[in-house]
Amino acid sequence: MSISLANLTRSYGAARAVDDLSAEIPAGCFFTVLGPSGCGKSTLLRLIAGLEPLDQGRIALEGRAVAGPGLHLPPETRGVGVVFQSYALWPHMDVLGNVAFPIEAAGVRRTAARAEAAAHLDSVALTAFAQRRPADLSGGQRQRVALARCLAARARIVLMDEPLANLDPHLRAAMEEEMAAFHARAGATTLFITHDQREAMALSDLVAVMRAGRFEQIAAPQDLHDRPATAFVAGFIGRGVVLDVTVTEASPNRAKVRLPNGQALEVRATGTARPGMGQVLLRPTDLRAGGDGHPATVLSAAYRGDHWEARVALPGLPPLTVTLPQRVTVAEDLPLALCGGWLLPATAPL
Repeated sequence: MSISLANLTRSYGAARAVDDLSAEIPAGCFFTVLGPSGCGKSTLLRLIAGLEPLDQGRIALEGRAVAGPGLHLPPETRGVGVVFQSYALWPHMDVLGNVAFPIEAAGVRRTAARAEAAAHLDSVALTAFAQRRPADLSGGQRQRVALARCLAARARIVLMDEPLANLDPHLRAAMEEEMAAFHARAGATTLFITHDQREAMALSDLVAVMRAGRFEQIAAPQDLHDRPATAFVAGFIGRGVVLDVTVTEASPNRAKVRLPNGQALEVRATGTARPGMGQVLLRPTDLRAGGDGHPATVLSAAYRGDHWEARVALPGLPPLTVTLPQRVTVAEDLPLALCGGWLLPATAPL
């Protein structure tokens, strides 16, 4: 099922948690809403689920209006499944009973419902835990019960509100694989809420970066990283620094700029770039150490498992991050060449 959001607004007093937000989410898409705490992510999910009413706007699921002026269909009629951060399992039921509950609620006889629930438990590798209570499970196991329950509910839209936030880093990595497998099995449209960009980049078909109740940019993960539309997205995704520059020449997909220290640099750009003031994003991959580069000073260095990462100072520029194959030490002099960058389209003069 596709999800259509048109001019959604939800306020709490004078504060707008969701502010005139619009988006079209294709059927079958793994769509992640990524943003800092307090930007309105969970409120958006609750609006789509029907757990809160809209102040303004319209929501349609597969073309069927479920919320709008004078309309608010209750959650149970929307055909959506919700996986909360807290898992929201029935503590007095065993695992099989939790998964069978939505099937029985749909009118299926108990024996048939439990047989179907057992099949869903098998799909998340929890058959051996069918008779246990949620309190006797680990966090990852409880999360898989919640996913199995969504499968059992036959939801064509699955809404997940930071479902991995309570898990340790090792288990989170394993559960990312579970999430991807779940999405592939269910074939449902998935809206995933997170503040963790690593999760978003690993799982998603499309990522919407949210700020102050609105979407700053919607794009595939690599496009967000390589071609951010705004300075906020550039700073929120990945590592890098945004510099104010002067665009001296522009051609399709390329531009020449002058950095604050006077250095000339050729960067990637959209076809709308024009001479004038602008902003350039420099990622670690846009810097190369060695050769005949400009002299830089190492400010700090850390080993990242398969490479070294250093913060370096070039005269006239803020500290930059560069990745290195070898160890460097603080205060060491390091030749550094700038070999690219991205001219932000939102700030490139038109």
